[in-house]
Amino acid sequence: MRVISGRFKGMALATPKTGTRPTTDRTKEAIFSHLDSWGVLDEARVLDLFAGTGALGIEALSRGARELVAVESSRPAAALIAKTLADLKKNRSWSADLRARVLVKKAEAVADGFGEPFDVIFIDPPYAYETAACDQLLADLAVGSATHESTVIMLERSIRSDDPTAPEGWEITEHRNYGETAVFYIEPIAESAEFAESAPAEQGE
Repeated sequence: MRVISGRFKGMALATPKTGTRPTTDRTKEAIFSHLDSWGVLDEARVLDLFAGTGALGIEALSRGARELVAVESSRPAAALIAKTLADLKKNRSWSADLRARVLVKKAEAVADGFGEPFDVIFIDPPYAYETAACDQLLADLAVGSATHESTVIMLERSIRSDDPTAPEGWEITEHRNYGETAVFYIEPIAESAEFAESAPAEQGE
């Protein structure tokens, strides 16, 4: 596996022999084409949950993000992400303003947030991860300090899984299928839209 575009294009990613399900290049390219078109990656602070190989978060760094926190509960997988990040920091395209680290934790343990909120959050759990657990994770992210009013959450699921439920005050703004993978983009509902829904209709004379 390699970084497919940006400042680190072509950089190899250390990949565990078993235990992870890396996002395919086709799906990754589609995801990042969307995010690039929305302009949300420039200078973004990125959280990569269930990071696996770190491919999504590292791709974001390559395409303009300024900071990455990769969260992976498997120690062997997290060690490989750390190795990839160490190699990245030796790359001539690495700049002093970039930040990247890996945390060996369960995604649920960091859902309440820590430090600054994130602009983009990737969630790519195992396909066996229950929909109810996924919905709870989204709800915890929505009410914690990990998100703000413009955070974009990208969630990957199996097309055979039940669709996730957006947290209160959030909505699924886009849903695309790529082979066996379903991709959901989840964003806070704009205040203007909430006001329009709650405001009483004007009566005609």
